[in-house]
Amino acid sequence: MANGQEPTLRQLGEFPTIDRLVTNRHQPAGVSVGPGDDAAVVGAPDGRVVVTTDMLVQDRHFRLDWSTPSDIGRKAIAQNAADIEAMGARPTAFVVGFGAPPDTAVAHVQALSDGMWQEAGGLGAGIVGGDLVSSPQWVVSVTALGDLAGRAPVLRSGARAGSVIAVAGELGRSAAGFHLWHNAIGGFDDLRRRHLVPVPPYGQGIAAAEAGAQAMSDVSDGLLADLGHIAVASGVVMELSGDALRADVAAVAAAADAAGVDPWQLVLSGGEDHALVGCFPGPVPPGWRVIGAVADGAAEVRVDGRHWAGPSGWQSFDEV
Repeated sequence: MANGQEPTLRQLGEFPTIDRLVTNRHQPAGVSVGPGDDAAVVGAPDGRVVVTTDMLVQDRHFRLDWSTPSDIGRKAIAQNAADIEAMGARPTAFVVGFGAPPDTAVAHVQALSDGMWQEAGGLGAGIVGGDLVSSPQWVVSVTALGDLAGRAPVLRSGARAGSVIAVAGELGRSAAGFHLWHNAIGGFDDLRRRHLVPVPPYGQGIAAAEAGAQAMSDVSDGLLADLGHIAVASGVVMELSGDALRADVAAVAAAADAAGVDPWQLVLSGGEDHALVGCFPGPVPPGWRVIGAVADGAAEVRVDGRHWAGPSGWQSFDEV
C-alpha cells in the first residue's frame, strides 16, 4: 500500500482503478453513453463537433513538487477548454488518457480526476471516457469536444485591416508565476497559483463570436506568438499598443523584478494564461479590451510600430 494505506496502480489494477474514478460521476444532459463501453456517445445538436487535443508531460508542462494532482487535472481541462472557446464554441465533453508509473498511489490519480471534474463541471461539461496506462512518468492527454450552436467557427484567417485587436483575460501572470517557482521565490501567491491553474475567460469565446469576431486564438504560447499565427493566416500586420498593455505589465512588475526578468517579456511572450485574443470589425463585447489594430502589410506583429527583439513565445522543442 502507498503510504501504508492507499493502494498503488499496480496493486489495485487498471479496471478497478477506472471503476473508482468514474463511480458517482454525473454526466451532463448531452451525454447519452458515458464511461463503461468501448466508446462514449455525445450529442451534437449543431450537426458539427469542434475537436481539439493537448498533452501535458511531467517535468515539461508541470512538476509534481509544485502542483497538486488536482491542480494538474484542472490545468489539463482548462487549456483544452480555452481552445474550444477560441473557436467560438462551448465545451461539452472531454476524453482523457493518463499514463503513470505502476507505483503511483491511486489516491493521487483520484485527486487528478477530481480536479478535472471540478473544472469540467463548472463549464457544464463531462468527462466521458479515456484510457489508463503504465508510463515512466505522468502524461495527461485530453481531447475536448465543443458545440458551435449554429454559429460559424471563428478561424485564425479572418482578420482584416482596419479591425481592432482585443483581449479577454489577463496576460503575463502564468509566466510570472513560473519564474517565481523556478527561482524558489516566495510570496506573490496569486501569481504562483496562476501558473499552476490558469483562469481562462470562460464564455467570452461565444461572446466574441456573437459580436462578429473575425479571428481568434487563446494565448497559450504567448501573445506575440499566437497573434503571429493570426497574422500569417490572415496575411495582415498586428499593431499592438504598449499603452494598452501597461496594466498587465504593472501587475507583474514586482514579481519580474524579484525574479530578474523583464515584465514586458512576461506579458508579450509568456504563455499559459489562456486569455483570448481576437480581431473585431466594430465595438468589442463587455469583458474585452482593445490592445491594438490590424493593418495591411507583410504578416508580422509589431509593438508601438517596432519589431519586438525579445523571445516571441513558447516552442515545444526548446529547452525549458
